[in-house]
Amino acid sequence: MTETERLTPGRLGLADVLRVGAAGLRARPTRVVLSALGIAIGIATMIAVIGISSSSREQLLRQLDKLGTNLLTVTPGRTMFGADAKLPTGALAMVQRIRPVRTAAATGAVEATVRRNDRISESVTGGISVQAASTGLLTTLEGAVAKGAWLNDATAAQPAVVLGSAAAERLGLARTGVQVWMGGRWFTVVGILGPMPLAPEIERSALVGFPAARELLGFDGCPTSIYERSSDATVEEVRAALPRTVNPENPDEVTVSRPSDALAAKAAAAGAFTNLLLGLGAVALLVGGVGVANTMVISVLERRREIGLRRSLGATRGQVRVQFLAESLLLSALGGVAGAVLGALATTGYAVSRGWPAVVPPWALGGAVVATLVIGTVAGIYPAVRAARLSPTVALTAT
Repeated sequence: MTETERLTPGRLGLADVLRVGAAGLRARPTRVVLSALGIAIGIATMIAVIGISSSSREQLLRQLDKLGTNLLTVTPGRTMFGADAKLPTGALAMVQRIRPVRTAAATGAVEATVRRNDRISESVTGGISVQAASTGLLTTLEGAVAKGAWLNDATAAQPAVVLGSAAAERLGLARTGVQVWMGGRWFTVVGILGPMPLAPEIERSALVGFPAARELLGFDGCPTSIYERSSDATVEEVRAALPRTVNPENPDEVTVSRPSDALAAKAAAAGAFTNLLLGLGAVALLVGGVGVANTMVISVLERRREIGLRRSLGATRGQVRVQFLAESLLLSALGGVAGAVLGALATTGYAVSRGWPAVVPPWALGGAVVATLVIGTVAGIYPAVRAARLSPTVALTAT
């Protein structure tokens, strides 16, 4: 036989490779499912961790967009001797004179406690603070009244109080019209506020008008917090001008902050534990990869006669390697697809239960596919090489 007449081995197309690989998996369905389960758990864990973190961050960013980032808060700082500073009584009026300021309001701490009745000890405060509030506070904070009404010019001078959402809950009040004991006299609850994400201190407060606080509770009239809103474009300009405007003599004793920065930082830190949880998912994925490799090694040992028969019928070493590598890839892909679906469902379920938007980043799904292919390749290389090295005669005589 001349050199040109030598037989050349047939080539396996992609469809043939997939068919041969799938045939090997179908012969042992239980083992395949159990092996793919390890991959599925690892992929599902990683996608769920990334998805839940992304959903939480998206919720915070949407909340920021809704609440706005143009709210600034002015509070007293410290004097040069380390004592607590005070804002001037006319600080609110001075802030309102700043041209870019659209709206401003103030609150002031009052030395009083709020209780359900006069028989409860003054030491039982429930963490609720009493504050004087200007009538423009709700507009400035863009808050909402859950029940009742907000303070107006009339009720601000009367023994009327509006409770923050947390304060009402701690007092066990769910309706208006009832009375609470404050500063040695009864105050009527005229309103209960909704949540205030940018001013959580308001949620824990009982709010009365400035005139009522001065006349009935001994308030000195000095605000402890001033809230102002301006356009987004002028926020930094106003921020720079506030200390000199509020306290021209001692601008260093004035602290200006932007409440939305806390939410932005929270959004940035939403994935603080993501790396740790991803590490746990990677460990599960590694265990799954070891399970796939173990399954393929056992498969090679159990199918030596099949390998010997294929080799004797003309299959090359390369074709045997491709067959077992294809089985490993298909096995890993099966676990990867199942894990991606489980991870997406877990993310969606958790996000819906918390009222968040469900977000599964496309790069996470793409990463899952890449990770699956890498694991399938690494796990299948040794079994595939071992199968290809088997001698046909030795393999056919194996028991």
